[in-house]
Amino acid sequence: MNIAPTRLALVLAGLLAATAAVAVAGQREDVRADDAVRVVKQIQSIPESAIPDRLLDDAKAIVVVPDTIKAGFMLGGRRGLGLMSVKSADGTWSNPVFVKLAGASFGLQAGVQSADVILVFRSERGVDSIVNGKITLGADAGIAAGPVGRNAAAATDGELKAEIWSWSRARGLFAGVALDGAVLSIDNGANRTAYGEGSTPRGIFEGRAASAPSAAITGFRDALEEATAAARQARGGKPAPAANTAPAGEGVQIQPLAGDNPATTTPLAPASKP
Repeated sequence: MNIAPTRLALVLAGLLAATAAVAVAGQREDVRADDAVRVVKQIQSIPESAIPDRLLDDAKAIVVVPDTIKAGFMLGGRRGLGLMSVKSADGTWSNPVFVKLAGASFGLQAGVQSADVILVFRSERGVDSIVNGKITLGADAGIAAGPVGRNAAAATDGELKAEIWSWSRARGLFAGVALDGAVLSIDNGANRTAYGEGSTPRGIFEGRAASAPSAAITGFRDALEEATAAARQARGGKPAPAANTAPAGEGVQIQPLAGDNPATTTPLAPASKP
């Protein structure tokens, strides 16, 4: 009996299965990106329920988690998969990294609810924390339910002390939501699939990923660009700072990840001195 053809067939079958698995994985990331784009466009298309222009224009980073599932009876939990982009010193948005949102809560509750969640980071400290692994909302960074409506006053937490604003949309309604205790973390597996082995959050944000992302993933960045441009125009046509002309210190400065060599690490989209 000649077993060589059988072995060859098994090898080919294994290669086909592996290729199919990669393709399916890539499709999952594209679907997540498409869902996030849908959330951004739907929310911003309705002025009375949109993120206020000032907050969107001044944001340091944005996280969109479509179809977050909240379920439980007495003991509840929340879980969702989304994307996060940061704003560079030149005012443009980066390619997104994939993130996970998870949390638990106690109390009299029952049933299952799906909601879209948006987080707007207003400080660089919160961005640094998530880039370095994960962040517990309300503990590692202050979080407050965000105001709605493009003309809404931003100072709903007294003196704008919250580092992160949060919103959710359930059953068609868009409103601020409290997410204290939820954990936002990097989805390393999805990032490897989308950008290649060895791609770090810092590298993705700085455009140094191992491979280029799909059009669906870059579509999330483009949707944020469109929404921010509209917010700037609504605020009086304030243009984004020209590249390499922003004063030193502006833009998100990402701190080194564990294991990085500080001597060879550069901040995200550094601005040159005049």
